[in-house]
Amino acid sequence: MEIRVAVYDLSNGIFAVKPPPRHREKTLTQRRSKKWLPLVATLALGAGLVACGSDDTSTETTDETTAGVITDDTAAETTDAPTEETGETFPASWDSNFAPWSADAAPIDCRPKDGGPLKAAWVYVGPINDGGWTTAHNKAREAVQEKFGDKIVTTYKENVPEGDQTAQVIEDLIADGNTVVFGTSFGFQDAFAAAAEKHPDVCFEFATGYKSAPNLSQFTGAAEDAAFLTGMAAGAASKTGKLGLLASFPIPEVLRGINAWTLGARSINPEAEVSLVWTSTWFDPALERKTAEALIAGGADTIGVVAQDSPASGDAAKAAGVPWSGYDSDQSTNYPEVWLTAATYEWSTYELPRIQAILDGTWVAGNYYGDMADGHIRLAPLGPIVTDETRALIETKKAEIVGNSGVMFSGPLKDNTGKEILPAGKQATYEELMSMNYLVEGIKGEIPKS
Repeated sequence: MEIRVAVYDLSNGIFAVKPPPRHREKTLTQRRSKKWLPLVATLALGAGLVACGSDDTSTETTDETTAGVITDDTAAETTDAPTEETGETFPASWDSNFAPWSADAAPIDCRPKDGGPLKAAWVYVGPINDGGWTTAHNKAREAVQEKFGDKIVTTYKENVPEGDQTAQVIEDLIADGNTVVFGTSFGFQDAFAAAAEKHPDVCFEFATGYKSAPNLSQFTGAAEDAAFLTGMAAGAASKTGKLGLLASFPIPEVLRGINAWTLGARSINPEAEVSLVWTSTWFDPALERKTAEALIAGGADTIGVVAQDSPASGDAAKAAGVPWSGYDSDQSTNYPEVWLTAATYEWSTYELPRIQAILDGTWVAGNYYGDMADGHIRLAPLGPIVTDETRALIETKKAEIVGNSGVMFSGPLKDNTGKEILPAGKQATYEELMSMNYLVEGIKGEIPKS
């Protein structure tokens, strides 16, 4: 998929949770009662922004998508580092972060009627070897195939454009006998919601959205927790306090990551300044590298990314010899000279038990927001350039975050115009995190109006 985008004018200065554990029961109750769904109006703003970007930039795309069934012969190579068995354990289970839309919801039986293997499909916005977002999702699909063996046949479609074509891809997958479909990009949401209404006997799992239905679940995670730790590494690595950050679209999920990364950097250096560039694309390696180069040329001596699907910005960092934090993949072996760390997702934490529930006939739709406590959100290995002192600071903060997801969004907190967001002593609620629409103090940039 080729995407054309416009980068904001650098001359304009636009380098372009949950409550504490004691409130966990209250938080889950709020999710069950769907009190967070009135956020649709706010989140729809983000959807409009994404749609706006898509309408302007997807005119030159291919209608062809690539489908594949995982076998030993067809597994694609990726550019991220091999998974290491760290022996890390997690204090919470995935279901501590899941709540059905309705406490009395009846299970949806989307098992095949003929008693054959379950057919499950994944719809991807990028290629499975993007070295980031789609690679991570595809690894979860592979984990599903490996665990359930001949009980399941998994299929994927990659490079699917956001927009009208999404709906046809879903219909084709269902016509081919798939009774569970995973969506993995915010811009697919309207098509998934419409398909869920049209096909009540199909189970739909959607990542990073907010719409609900009896057969449509939402799942994502508190990547902001690991983003804060990543920002700490970046703040410590910077010698000038001038950092650069490139990001995709200004939806709440991305804004949480940007703000957490900045807060992490400023926890190390309170005077740090983060220049922000919006790329208006999820995946465009050439643009991502060019944008990183512009940030470096503009004076940033440390750079990072949020919600960009390729590691191409690392090439710019490596060429310039500046520290770099990635996103959604471990790139420590590919960029050892400049690598700091990254916020990553382990999607199998959620997807494996959800497939098991379908096979058991107990699947119900709901909302999942994983975190570092259940192992869904993880911090990639720290690079060799991260000092022992910084490592110790990160480990201390990580322990706090595991026990209190979202703690970095606590008052006193101001946005980058000086407006108070949270008073002293108050931590952002889950609802406030899901509707985030500001940039914190220390960011040189703004949220696009359209």
